Amino acid sequence: MSTEQDIWIVLTGTGTWFSRMIQCFTNAPLNHASIAFDSELREVYSFGRKQANNPFSGGMVCENLRSPFFYSSQCAVYRCAVSKRDYDRMYHLVQQMMDHQDMYKYNLLGLLGILFRLHIDRDNAYFCSHFVATVFEQAGIRPVDKPPHLVTPGDFSNSPQLQELYHGPLHGYLKNMPLSISSHTASSFSSPAEHSDRGKLIRIGT
Repeated sequence: MSTEQDIWIVLTGTGTWFSRMIQCFTNAPLNHASIAFDSELREVYSFGRKQANNPFSGGMVCENLRSPFFYSSQCAVYRCAVSKRDYDRMYHLVQQMMDHQDMYKYNLLGLLGILFRLHIDRDNAYFCSHFVATVFEQAGIRPVDKPPHLVTPGDFSNSPQLQELYHGPLHGYLKNMPLSISSHTASSFSSPAEHSDRGKLIRIGT
């Protein structure tokens, strides 16, 4: 029996003015990164806005990708197989951070660090891709060959350790979920299935 489990990275582009501003730093159309612990994307974590209508109130959040703010976003979904030990280590770290959620801040200055390739260190402060890369690194995994503070969302899309399962509207992935993708299964990939309104989905065989 396989001891591997799956971690999911979700890249989204909400199209808000704040999102477009961040794109100036990241040069990526999908410029928000989140980490998920289930294929249905019900347990998703990142650093972002705490209130949908206030981009300047940011920090560590558990995201509801079915909310109106995210649901119509463009997205890409990636899977990374890790050992059960690493999965538990990553999950435990995120839960510890959530237990002290109010301690953490959004590191907007860190985006300037990406632009100038500097480490602008602030205690308990992260931006989205910095957070995701840090969680992986704490388990000894580096999907992107950069220090976490220099990782952009677009870097994950080029990682050989990640398998892209879907690219298209987020609601298309969520609608396909009951039929198409299950977590913690052995992967055998077929040709991408095209859906006019649901994006490109790579199906996982049984």
